[in-house]
Amino acid sequence: MTIYNETRCELGEGPLWHPKRKDLFWFDILGQKLYSADQTYFFDEIVSAAGWVDHDTLVIATETSFKILDLNTGHTTHLHDLEADKPGTRSNDGRIDPWGGFWIGTMGKTGAPDTGAIYRFYKGELRQLYAPIKCPNSICFSPDRQWAYFSDTTTQVVQKQALNESDGWPLGDPDTYLDLTSLKQNPDGAVIDSDGNMWLALWGTSCVSCFNPQGERLFSLPFPASQTSCPAFGGPAFSTLFVTSALEGMSQVARDLEPDGGKTFLVETDVQGQQEHQFLLG
Repeated sequence: MTIYNETRCELGEGPLWHPKRKDLFWFDILGQKLYSADQTYFFDEIVSAAGWVDHDTLVIATETSFKILDLNTGHTTHLHDLEADKPGTRSNDGRIDPWGGFWIGTMGKTGAPDTGAIYRFYKGELRQLYAPIKCPNSICFSPDRQWAYFSDTTTQVVQKQALNESDGWPLGDPDTYLDLTSLKQNPDGAVIDSDGNMWLALWGTSCVSCFNPQGERLFSLPFPASQTSCPAFGGPAFSTLFVTSALEGMSQVARDLEPDGGKTFLVETDVQGQQEHQFLLG
């Protein structure tokens, strides 16, 4: 494990390896910023998740909408509302699916229960998939395009959802993939590698754990940050695991005792991740 970036985020999240630019992007949700290795983008509202559109643009989820971000100028263009009529909520975890749809979760800004949901934005249609949800996380997709995964962190359960082969909409009801209640572990961000294994950040445990498709824990990777928040694969061979972390909710004493908390890390692995899917614009 090495430190990829020394910036200490209040709530580091949403790491995205842009396959065309060969660069990592990640958010500080509460800081209202998007980072790359050599640039910082500032926003006047909360931003939390992104997908790549082409070499020069990202689609980003904010607390009120989906927007197109020009990476060269920093200019944003409104694409579609997202709970714009609910000032008490914000976006959280999200990822682009294999069909180019954007799965995004929302939650209460104060963490109030039953105020969030998970949506899919596909071909101009925004459809609510699951509600109510307190803290949506773990959104990721299997390499065979058969499954989506998601969690409500506070339930300590990760769900597995069958998908329609032709358009990616959910088929039937979700099933339990991981039940972490007996361990009292809180699932946060997750990503699936090319073998179908889930790499899951476990909030408050200083680690990312790897689970096989059957939900069996294979191993855990330690990090010098108690609040690991989300992993992403990238690098030349998509074998580098990037991991964000957070300082949210920590006292000043705890922050001082954890000098690497909130930083972004990398680990070279012997597996290959999936390339992040391209957002289908229009």
